[in-house]
Amino acid sequence: MVLYFSQREIVVPGQLLAKGPYKPGNNVFNVGQNIYSTVVGLAELKNNTINVIPLKRTYVPSPGDLVIGKIINVGVTSWQVDIASPYTAILQASDAFLKPIDVTKEDLRKYFDVGDYIIAKVLTFDRTRDPLLTVKEAGCGRIDKGVVVEINPSKVPRIIGRKGSMISLIKSKLNVEIVVGKNGRIWVYSKNPKAEEFTVRIIKKIEREAHISGLTNRIKKMLEEVRLSE
Repeated sequence: MVLYFSQREIVVPGQLLAKGPYKPGNNVFNVGQNIYSTVVGLAELKNNTINVIPLKRTYVPSPGDLVIGKIINVGVTSWQVDIASPYTAILQASDAFLKPIDVTKEDLRKYFDVGDYIIAKVLTFDRTRDPLLTVKEAGCGRIDKGVVVEINPSKVPRIIGRKGSMISLIKSKLNVEIVVGKNGRIWVYSKNPKAEEFTVRIIKKIEREAHISGLTNRIKKMLEEVRLSE
């Protein structure tokens, strides 16, 4: 058994990572007992399994995902929504309202217009048709305050942290509301504009330094040292 990388080393597609009876995990492929990377990312060995964590990743929708979308077109019965993916999502009027409306008499722009951001859930997606969204669930709907920041979708798990530890830390220390979309868009709101601004700085720092050990301690230090005034 031979490893050809050090833990969390940056590797490229086609790079030989290991020889021997290792288990291939995410973003790798094996030819016999040779394991190769399929993406640019950080290679790691855990429990005899080799994975590569992508440094850049395109968001691919999955049913149940919470996403933050931007309205890009309004039709007679639906909206087209940019969800930071190669796939344009569709929000049908029937998935936007708790009670049915008569779309022949209503202008959908009254509810969501081009340029509006929404928090939504992915209802269905199977690659043969555009993903369908819903905003009928709790916490979903139009964003009418705060800011939306975009990060690489591959860094979303690091923003959230293990069992939500990182996002909970930021919320409690800065007294901000945060919604993290699986598609790499994050909504931040606070009555204190400086808290909003500092939260965005924290999020961007996590995105930049997600692959560097000791990140949690650095974030804790920043949060302990910050002094925000209204």
